[in-house]
Amino acid sequence: MTTTAALRIGLFGFGTVGQGLYDVLRRTPSLRTEIARICVRDRYKQRAAPARMFTIDRDEILDDPDVDVVVELIDDPEAAFDIVSRALESGKAVVSANKRMIASRLPQLLALQHRTGMPFLYEASTCGSIPIIRNLEEYYDNDLLQCVKAIVNGTTNYILTALHSPQSGGYHEALANAQRLGFAESDPTLDVEGYDAAFKTTIIAAHAFGVVLNPSQVVRRGITAVTPFDVSVAQQLSCSIKLLSTVQLQGDSLSVLSLPAFTPNGQHLATIQHEMNAVQLTAAFSDAQLLVGKGAGGSPTASAVLSDIAAIRHSYRYEYKRMQQPVLPRVDHGIVVGVYARATETILREVPFRSIEIDHRSSAGNYVIGHVRLDELQRCTAFLDPTAFIAIMQQK
Repeated sequence: MTTTAALRIGLFGFGTVGQGLYDVLRRTPSLRTEIARICVRDRYKQRAAPARMFTIDRDEILDDPDVDVVVELIDDPEAAFDIVSRALESGKAVVSANKRMIASRLPQLLALQHRTGMPFLYEASTCGSIPIIRNLEEYYDNDLLQCVKAIVNGTTNYILTALHSPQSGGYHEALANAQRLGFAESDPTLDVEGYDAAFKTTIIAAHAFGVVLNPSQVVRRGITAVTPFDVSVAQQLSCSIKLLSTVQLQGDSLSVLSLPAFTPNGQHLATIQHEMNAVQLTAAFSDAQLLVGKGAGGSPTASAVLSDIAAIRHSYRYEYKRMQQPVLPRVDHGIVVGVYARATETILREVPFRSIEIDHRSSAGNYVIGHVRLDELQRCTAFLDPTAFIAIMQQK
């Protein structure tokens, strides 16, 4: 692809991110990139772009030989996969922000890239404005990466930040405020139940360690059960509750989890507030490094999409070097972790603790802090109970 000719883009979706991308490209003609056509579901909806640019027929973009790059920004993962597949097969470069589609269909997407030779970039799918995939592909491709710990969901981080405030009105008020500000969807299930974080953790694991997972392999729990009591206990222990994605290599074993965590206040990740995301990478040579950026809202995602479009102009593509290792790590959740569990006495008895450090009973709440094997915790009744709150105890 030449670096001088104008890139013609076929855009799918014109929500917050799509409109943000349109506005940026319109204001920066020096990028020599133009949106040729925009495919939407409702052609007659009023939008901040000329009506002639819109179509409801995806073939007008996918069959247009003059479209160089397809940018896919829709919610439906099945429709998104069909669009991406057809675009790559048609010889078009593709940029996507659909983390659910990418995480669930990564084996097929890898095969498509190999077969067609076309670039498929998706920086916008993970951690908003933080260029984590590019860093893992380029900077950490040869370093001995040991662990990735990250706050990857801006919605849950905004809610948890609000719950730690002295003026907190509780979980439901914090969620309502996040929705009002555009940080949470009207149906926030994917965010607050931890599915969104699991999709992003799956993508990080592929680029950090070369392991292609199904999102169901991530040990996952959301934040819907958190209460002011849990926050109070964390604060008494000089911790903050965060929804942390962790991908950790120990020998040839890899643990992959996305769980609430009691994070000591002296650690960098405990300081990440509101809708911000952060990724902490620990490697043998570079030690620990922290990347921080906005993770919720249209502008951060649009900036990542724009970065991918610019990279395609210079013929950039992911090389997936980690997947070419002679021996890949195997997923193993047989590690022992520290855990906080708050539930009824009956449910707490179901947690397979190997050792107990604190066993608290009161009219305000019952909780136990101890150690348990992660795979045994995942299988126990308490882990599946929607009223129980379970969090990993991060080491100080």
